Order: sequence, then C-alpha cells, then structure tokens
Amino acid sequence: MKPDPLARMRSVLFAPAIRDDMIPKLARAGADAVIIDCEDATPLGQKAAGRLNALELAPALIADGQQVFVRVNALGTDWFVDDVRFGLAEGLAGVVVPMVEDMEQLDRCAKVLAESDFGHLGIVAGLETGLGVADARTLLTHPQVVGAYFGAEDYVADLGGQRTDTNVEVHYARSVIVQASRLARKPVFDQVVANFRDSDRFVRETAEARAMGFDGKLCIHPGQVELANNGFTPNEAEVERAERLLAAFDIGVASGVAAIDFEGQMVDEPVAEQARQILKAGGVDPRGNTLG
Repeated sequence: MKPDPLARMRSVLFAPAIRDDMIPKLARAGADAVIIDCEDATPLGQKAAGRLNALELAPALIADGQQVFVRVNALGTDWFVDDVRFGLAEGLAGVVVPMVEDMEQLDRCAKVLAESDFGHLGIVAGLETGLGVADARTLLTHPQVVGAYFGAEDYVADLGGQRTDTNVEVHYARSVIVQASRLARKPVFDQVVANFRDSDRFVRETAEARAMGFDGKLCIHPGQVELANNGFTPNEAEVERAERLLAAFDIGVASGVAAIDFEGQMVDEPVAEQARQILKAGGVDPRGNTLG
C-alpha cells in the first residue's frame, strides 16, 4: 500500500515522549503537525516509558484532528525495533526516522513497519549527516518516504564545524535538500532554532526557508508555532499583488506577448508561476476561488 501524502505542515512541533504532562496539551499550540519524540528528547534510561507514552497518548490527539507523528530512534540502535512494534498507535500521519543515510536503511525500516502492521505509514526521513544530505535526492525517491527534515545540529557536528547565527555553514545543505524535494515532489522541513527565546532569529530563518522552497519549519517550543505558521502563509498584500500580477499577465498573453511590464517588474511565465504558488499557499487558486 502506498503511504498517504502529507497534509500541510508549515509548523512541526516536537515534544519529548517522556513528557506525559505536555503531550495532551500539544493540540492547543496550533501546529499543523506534532511529533512525539522518542529519540533525542527522551533520555536513554527512559526509552521504554517514552515509547509507552507515544502509544497511549497519541490517540487522543488524533481524535482531536491533530496530525501526529512519532519519531523513533535511529535504525541500528537498541530501541528502533521496539519503538516500531510497541510505540506506534493507529491513525498516525507517519513515522519520523532520524539519521537516514542510505536506501538499505529505508528498506529495513519499511520491512519492520510492514511486519508490525504499519506498512501503510509513510516515513519522514531525517537528513542529518554529510552522507544523508549528499544523497538526499536518492533517499527522497524511496517509495515509503513521504518527506524529510533537515537536522542542522547533527549535520554540523558530523562535519566537525560550528553553528553560527549566519547559517553560512548550512546554506549548501539546505539548498541540496530543497532541490531534492523539488525533484522528488515530496515536502521538506527546515532546521530547528535551538534558542527558542530568540524569536527574531526564528522569524529570519523562516523567511529564508520559505524563500528557498522549504514547506515548513521544525519547532521545539509552542511559542515558535505561530511564527512558523505566519512565515509560511502569504500575507494579504502578497496575495493581492499576486492576483493583480496574474490578471495583468493573462491580458498580456491574450494579446500575444510572452512578457509584460508590471509595476516596473518584467513578468514572464516563471514569475507568473511564482505568483500562482503564492495564491495556492494563501488558499486561493489563480481563478480567484477559495481553496477548501
């Protein structure tokens, strides 16, 4: 069975699987998707408890209409198989697999999912190492993969580099992943901002991610959710300008020209297509109808 495609995911909110006090409140944050994290956010000695929380607490979120994922531990760890067998509830939107580097790992993951009666779940692959990023185009073509995220912290550690506020050290990786996303026609989600109090950086990175072609942003705190949602949603001025641009472009095309002067900007088909994408992201199709 082919996995279901992902729904809109501008904001993807992580919560530690061990936090049974926090998980039931996740739906209130307004995130497009939530990830119950059995990996990094769950201490080594509490993996079994986190796994049980994921199994028992996800159904209530799902019943509330929340798009829910579980991030399992990486393939090759002592916890991966048990996470799949005993940590996944019915109704999940997918399973998040960190530190993916090759197709053999994805085949193994798909096999364990199928053996556990979760073969219908799509995999969101974590691209978090030099090899994972280098082979992003291939990994995103795997039939079980429905999307991916970029893990900047692990990636930079793998390269032996240092994280900076400029993001210069991850610009290449982000570009490679977005290119792979476009070729595979599968969504990808941008890196976390570890300092959840730094709203300015989060807003700046969200703008960068949207401009590059990412579909959403990973969030580690509820306060980041609204910033991500706003950042990946065109504002009223953007939508109005896109509508005007397309109306003028359609008149130009009907008159037999392939490019027009619109408010001092040269507009041809690629620019018109960008405007159509703005309208789609804003919930309006190019014909002016609201998208349901």
